[in-house]
Amino acid sequence: MDRDRELLSHFLAAIAYRTQKALRGAPEHYATYSAGNRVRTPAELIRHMTSLMGYVRTYFQGGSYPVKPDPLPTFEAEVERFHEMLEAVGALLATGAKGSITTEQLLQGPFADTMTHVGQLAMLRRLADSPVAPENFIYADIRADRLDADQPPPARPDKVWPEAPE
Repeated sequence: MDRDRELLSHFLAAIAYRTQKALRGAPEHYATYSAGNRVRTPAELIRHMTSLMGYVRTYFQGGSYPVKPDPLPTFEAEVERFHEMLEAVGALLATGAKGSITTEQLLQGPFADTMTHVGQLAMLRRLADSPVAPENFIYADIRADRLDADQPPPARPDKVWPEAPE
């Protein structure tokens, strides 16, 4: 695998890791939490993130992916579909499938957009009165071969968390 593919694969794994960090231990009401003013709910964000990764897949195998996939009956099913799409994109990267856009375009477009939405998931956790504990991501156990929802706990969580919930 060339260096570009290795970096794309690692970034994909970072998306998987950070998504699960934002979702792990979320309260039941979180999936449908609305910040108001037409802000996407966490379930809508995950569905959109799935669409972005489906869009990435089209650059390797052609076809199309819906901008708005049909909603699934549960948040858990939405999250599972998202991770399945990450795994599909990861498999394409691992096999060396030829893409029709550059590494830079993938990073500046759908990969960066997806990571932005991961940050929104974390922000919505805080707004939903269930903030995500901070950690030093440099030491996170992120591996390109682990794109499913089963992500490890933080390797180096911050010892001091001044704004921790009481």
